Amino acid sequence: MTTPDKTSSLNIYFRLLDYVKPHWKIFALSLIGFLIFAATQPVFAALMKYMVDALNGNQRDTIYWIPLASVGIVLVRGAGSFLGSYFIALVSNKVVHTLRCQLFDHYTLLPSYFFDDNSSGHLISRITYNVQQVTGAATDAVKVLAREGFTVIGLFGYLFYMNWKLSLIFIAIAPLIGMVVKIATQRFRSISKKIQSSMGDLTHVASEMVVGNRVVKSFGGESYEQERFHGASKYSFQQSMRMVKTSAIQTPVLQLIISIALGTLIFLALLLMKDATTGEFIAYIIAAGLIPRPIRQLSEINATIQKGITAAESVFEVLDQDIEKNTGSHSTERIQGALEFKALSYRYNSSEKQILDNISFKLEAGKTIALVGHSGSGKTTLANLIPRFYDHTQGSILLDGVEINDYELNNLRSHISLVTQHVTLFNDTIERNIAYGSLGSFSKEQVIEAATKAHAMEFIEQLPAGLDTLIGENGLKLSGGQRQRLAIARALLKDAPVLILDEATSALDTESERKIQEALETAMDGKTTLIIAHRLSTIENADTILVMKNGKIVESGTHHHLLSKNETYAHLHKTQFKPRQ
Repeated sequence: MTTPDKTSSLNIYFRLLDYVKPHWKIFALSLIGFLIFAATQPVFAALMKYMVDALNGNQRDTIYWIPLASVGIVLVRGAGSFLGSYFIALVSNKVVHTLRCQLFDHYTLLPSYFFDDNSSGHLISRITYNVQQVTGAATDAVKVLAREGFTVIGLFGYLFYMNWKLSLIFIAIAPLIGMVVKIATQRFRSISKKIQSSMGDLTHVASEMVVGNRVVKSFGGESYEQERFHGASKYSFQQSMRMVKTSAIQTPVLQLIISIALGTLIFLALLLMKDATTGEFIAYIIAAGLIPRPIRQLSEINATIQKGITAAESVFEVLDQDIEKNTGSHSTERIQGALEFKALSYRYNSSEKQILDNISFKLEAGKTIALVGHSGSGKTTLANLIPRFYDHTQGSILLDGVEINDYELNNLRSHISLVTQHVTLFNDTIERNIAYGSLGSFSKEQVIEAATKAHAMEFIEQLPAGLDTLIGENGLKLSGGQRQRLAIARALLKDAPVLILDEATSALDTESERKIQEALETAMDGKTTLIIAHRLSTIENADTILVMKNGKIVESGTHHHLLSKNETYAHLHKTQFKPRQ
């Protein structure tokens, strides 16, 4: 059971080293600094040997330079410590910056189903808390490993130089130290994974409460959310204390082993170093006495290292996820917009249920088709397949006669505008929300024109800063209707040949809906439009209406044709427009 963990740990270490390679010159400077720091320890012991032997030989006149030498050692030690600590921190923070940016960049390229399967709290926790743990391992841990490791090596070298036979006693206790560290390491790794998972739970609960605070207040969920958060925080606290307890046990156990070895060493030195001078004996004991402190610090950093390894493992796990497949090469400046579905079937990766079953229909360029049906009938899934948020494998979707999987992905999406029921806005100005992403090259006049068509300028002009108004996270400073109109303005600005409207007017009041409907009719002119609507009043003028049920098309035709059939569509229509009693 332990071998895979060891192999995994080594692989993670080596993979982290790949991030250090570009900064190897800076890393080498830090190692030189730590070598200088470590060298001062045995030099101090040697200085004590010289002083004692000089005193015993009544050569006092030759040792007055020793105070200056002591100060010099401290200065050199300080310079080495600064050199090592600063440059190792520079390297580690560069590595963490690179990791954090790579992780975020990778998030932007991952397929939609990855975000469906992972909570936002855990994903955010990885880019904040987990990467921060790598910082601890890369800064504090590496600094201690290098500085104290070189110190131990230097002191051992001096001890073996003084009396190699006597110094073998430290070699004898190495297996005991290794066993204690091994047991603690396994426990640290296990607890670290639980701590990181608990931090993901904390972030998830907190983000849900912040985003849904109005729902929480409306339904009296304060106590429930407090209980959820307190429970997650308590679990995180318990795991953290388990980590502290393991570290607190490991350190004194190692100290005891080293103290026993040191005591044995002193006893044997008194017996065996009979031919040594007083200075040699004192220097040997001083050097041996300096060893426990760096070893203790090395043992205490084990917890930080294991946290960092576990954190790096979770980061690499995301970086190893396959990005969206972009196997297509077909690219065109502008399409006509003809859509055709042929025997299309689809099910989500984690589901055995067929979401779409043998869907076939044509949508001519510039025409409008509407999808209606109860929730869960597959309408939104079908729409999401067109811009390839999910990839289909059964059947085909043709755009201008070309299978959409054959299109270069960015080129495909450049031809499609999408407005959904759940509007996504960013904590930025209104202008930048409309001219978002690739639309940033549009002029302010073009933004105003799109906003005017979407009837958004009516409320934008009333705001003190106009288009420069900051709208808050996800546009929380705006009403639902205002947010929806900004999303429609964004789609109008893009002016793509294919327009997908997924409940685009659902958040609007009657007056706003009427205005938006007029704007959409203008925007839809000459566009291939696919509308998903529960409000049947908004799709009466569609060229074709498809009625879906359980992933299948059960009816198709115009509004009047479907009413005359008096079947599923007519039943839906009667239900919506049934007079109130």
